[in-house]
Amino acid sequence: MLEKLSSVLKNTFNKIASAIFIDKNIVNDIIKDLQRALIESDVDIKIVFELSEKIKKKALEEKSSLEKKEQLIKLIHDEIVSILGNEKTEIKLKKTKPEKIMLIGLYGSGKTTTAAKLAYYYNKRGMSCCMVGLDVHRPAAPEQLEQMAAKAKIPCFINKTEKDPMKIWKEFESQIKKYDIAIIDTAGRDALDEGLIDEIKMLSKKIGAEHTVLVIQSDIGQAAKRQAAEFRKTCNIDGVIITRMDGTAKGGGAITACVETGAKVLFIGTGEKLADIEVFNPTSFVSRILGMGDLEALLEKARLVISPEDQEKLEERLKEGKFTLLDLYEQLKTMQGMGPLSKIAEMIPGLGKMKIPSELLEVQGEKMKKWKFAIDSMTREEIEDPDTIDTNRINRISKGSNIPTSDIRALLKQYKMVQKFFGSGLGAGSMEGMDQKKLAKLAKKFGGKFKF
Repeated sequence: MLEKLSSVLKNTFNKIASAIFIDKNIVNDIIKDLQRALIESDVDIKIVFELSEKIKKKALEEKSSLEKKEQLIKLIHDEIVSILGNEKTEIKLKKTKPEKIMLIGLYGSGKTTTAAKLAYYYNKRGMSCCMVGLDVHRPAAPEQLEQMAAKAKIPCFINKTEKDPMKIWKEFESQIKKYDIAIIDTAGRDALDEGLIDEIKMLSKKIGAEHTVLVIQSDIGQAAKRQAAEFRKTCNIDGVIITRMDGTAKGGGAITACVETGAKVLFIGTGEKLADIEVFNPTSFVSRILGMGDLEALLEKARLVISPEDQEKLEERLKEGKFTLLDLYEQLKTMQGMGPLSKIAEMIPGLGKMKIPSELLEVQGEKMKKWKFAIDSMTREEIEDPDTIDTNRINRISKGSNIPTSDIRALLKQYKMVQKFFGSGLGAGSMEGMDQKKLAKLAKKFGGKFKF
């Protein structure tokens, strides 16, 4: 997510930290690097130069009780947070039943996928949700919503033949009233024209939608400014959800463009999985791209895929020193539901600055299948205590599972690495209190594989 900006900011902070003293030349060099990175992230040039002038003025003129280096780092951090919106804004649920959240936007913005993610998000927080398909224009829109609803295990109300959205709503209204939240997917257009505006206003009024949320894809960058401004003016939107934030340089432009128009960013979509949706918190977001982690987002993501019972069970087993091959498999499988492990590592304070061995972070689906076959061919003793598995046993397991010995050795290597990782104090919720000294000690323990 915004890798170029992240890299430049980390280098900038390192440059400040290693400088003997902060003078005008250092400040100017840092500002040039920052300007280049923000512009490449598609942030509006006017905003970039205004931010630059603020930092330069405060860094060179203001006196502070903080050390000059700390003051400059705090300045840069705070100014970047300010252009991203300063504070977290959430959909304020009014506790009506059903609470109706209507998603609007142009073609290709990701409304249908976002509808499923939102329903999944609120359902995991103990609220009963349903999805309603009122897009009667796009071919196969009801079918797509139906598929996404099945994936999320959320009830879905659609009519594949009706072309009047209000008739569809009336058809299912009595059933919709049984749910806490109704996520409503509406039609899009190639552009915001009179027809779309009239349809949105009509639906909002007759349905009585408590919230109208605009969905915009991040890869349109600064073009998001015009969309957000027009929709906000004509449709009275509550806020914006920005999709496709994973791996796009233009995400910075989309966020700042929406904030500039006064349209608050509520959520960001960070991938294809149902759990890949996050409440947008500017401070946490900047913390993550600086490599300082984002525990709040990590815990939110974990809540979407890990049940409290499973989490408690794992923590108890770790405390008892019982971590078997079956535990490893189940944990890796669960973590896959949270997205790539390299992305999860970015959310953990300290680990965002480390170069963690790729074999610890990424386990492909095909490899996981092979590992499960191998585990199924093991004895209980071997599963509970993998240290008992010698060459002869590896050969026997290989024959019994039809899995190459190299894959079985890779499984055992992964187990030892993860066991060592947990044993170093990174397991069972100890991450939050870890400081740089502990991280440096950890890096040394892993033979210098982790680099700050």
